[in-house]
Amino acid sequence: MADKRINLAVIMGGQSSEHEVSLASGINVLNALDKNKYNLKVIKIGQNGKWLVSPGFLKELPPVTQNKLESAVTLSKPASANLVLDQASHEGIDVAFIAMHGKYGEDGIIQAFLELAGIPYVGSGVLASALAMDKIKSNEIYAFHGLNVPKYIAFTQKEFPERQEEILEFLNKELGFPVVLKPSDGGSSKATFIIHSQEEFFKKAAEAFATSQNLMLQQYIKGKEVTCGVLDSDGQAVALPCTEIVPKTGEFFDFEAKYVVGGSEEITPARITEDETAEIQKSAVTAHKVLGCEGFSRTDFIIADKIYPVRSKTPSQVSDDTPKAGRTSNGIYVLETNTIPGMTETSLFPQAAKAAGIGFSELLDKLIKQALNKK
Repeated sequence: MADKRINLAVIMGGQSSEHEVSLASGINVLNALDKNKYNLKVIKIGQNGKWLVSPGFLKELPPVTQNKLESAVTLSKPASANLVLDQASHEGIDVAFIAMHGKYGEDGIIQAFLELAGIPYVGSGVLASALAMDKIKSNEIYAFHGLNVPKYIAFTQKEFPERQEEILEFLNKELGFPVVLKPSDGGSSKATFIIHSQEEFFKKAAEAFATSQNLMLQQYIKGKEVTCGVLDSDGQAVALPCTEIVPKTGEFFDFEAKYVVGGSEEITPARITEDETAEIQKSAVTAHKVLGCEGFSRTDFIIADKIYPVRSKTPSQVSDDTPKAGRTSNGIYVLETNTIPGMTETSLFPQAAKAAGIGFSELLDKLIKQALNKK
């Protein structure tokens, strides 16, 4: 009898600063997949860009840990992406599950490789992935479609010396301290800092430039951090329950708070009003649609308690008691959209899906089915 199981490749790792997080996501996916439905191929991309792949497809796979991946799964010698994808397409991959975060995984690069190889994949396409990863472009799109974004200024490492005077003037006159400094093309809050002085700005900018050549200074908004996942279902983008994030290890939901057990408290459904819930869910679906996301996404928000400081009262920077056109009625601001939400044991999207009555294995099945339907 012919094997009716789906040939599925799980791609993890990569060259970004989120390499380890990606491995954790990929391994969590491997362990949760229904082994009666899928023949598995493991693809691990090293930080050097070389690909390692399990030969053929695995019909059985014991539970895998991050430290014992290569002892549990036989992987080939490192090879180029072109060679691996050419071989993989000949072996008959039905669909790929991309469990990669950050540069080269979440920005449209791997998606383009898979499209060239004719391999369907879970999640958003090339353009939506690239737009969501670029916080400048995504902010422009959000604002154009009526979503509220914090005020910001962006700059590259190359132009930073020449633009210092302009950046400092904008910082002092428009943003003030505290202010948020972060890469405009990164994720997982890597190299993201809350800055309290000009001296600290220069110090942290040097650190951040070691991670990315593209940075942004963003208005600091003190408030409640909330995130909302969106899952495509039967052709409709459906918002999942909102999750409130309460960081325990720092000033905000930074890398440690995200991925260290106990680093934050995640409360689903979020402790917010019905109006705030409705507005965030509607905004999450809007962000998903206007960026062109597919399969799933997760958009992060902040509900303002207070906006620091008030300089010029533009639509994205107003005092707490002064309603302005362009500001949502509840002081809700969109921060960013993730096109490949984390799939680790502490990740937010699986938690929200569970609150909606969707178990992790079922969630994976839904995403894989959507990817196959796109083919």
